[in-house]
Amino acid sequence: MTNSKKSILFALGAILFWSTVATAFKLTLHGMSNSQLLFFSSLTSVVVLFFIASKKSSKELKQFFSKHHLKNNVALGLINPFIYYLILFEAYSVLQAQEAQALNLTWPLIISVFSALFLKQKLSIRIMVGLIIAFTGVVIIATRGNLLSLHFHNLYGVILALSSSFIWASFWILNLLDSREESVKLFGSFFFGTIFTGLYILFFGSFEPVDYKYIIGAVYIGLFEMGITFFLWLKALSLSENKAKTSTMVYLFPVISLFFIALVLKEKLFISSIIGLVLIVCGILIQQIGKKD
Repeated sequence: MTNSKKSILFALGAILFWSTVATAFKLTLHGMSNSQLLFFSSLTSVVVLFFIASKKSSKELKQFFSKHHLKNNVALGLINPFIYYLILFEAYSVLQAQEAQALNLTWPLIISVFSALFLKQKLSIRIMVGLIIAFTGVVIIATRGNLLSLHFHNLYGVILALSSSFIWASFWILNLLDSREESVKLFGSFFFGTIFTGLYILFFGSFEPVDYKYIIGAVYIGLFEMGITFFLWLKALSLSENKAKTSTMVYLFPVISLFFIALVLKEKLFISSIIGLVLIVCGILIQQIGKKD
């Protein structure tokens, strides 16, 4: 099998797993709090990422507790997973899964803006057009199609979902400034994020017993939202002959995800969610046009 075909298989595997996590979020949040879900899922991810980081860059992993790396690990872990997922899970708890997922998908657009502000990258006409199209999609989802009245169905949930995109974009910018191997950085952030979450539960939440099926759900999320899927995606990119083209494949997952949301969660799909999602994805793809591999 050629590297190109292997790349497609790895990418499709990652996309399939990512397509299930919105449904997994909603199902698991029925039986545990946001912080409990984050603790068990991030703890699972720490184990997975440790083995990946050990294989890919054992030398950097040995410097994990050096002063410079420790500071970066703590800062990254505070942003993601701790703050990011607490807010994202809260958004999923108050919004329909189809809406929370689509609004959270705006993070590539925020990254474009942050790159212009903090990395001095040019904010081109093409990027501006993509932002406008995607923002229109956000408004359609947030108002459930009531554009003229601008009546927001759940403003609290919309703010949470969009805030998670800003937080993820902030994490991405800081992560970009750290030159270490990706799996090592992610292991460090999830290691300290798990500690932060444990302390948060200790002081503000509860470690009360949770039904085993919800623990299984949290482990699934830790494996396929935060852990193994990351490895599959990086593997797909490393084998790809056209990384820009492979990267655009990731936007298949929100479309496939709608299938699982309708089938498993029994959510009635809103026309506004579908139109809004299409506009957001189109806005992102327009920004990708003309980018180098």
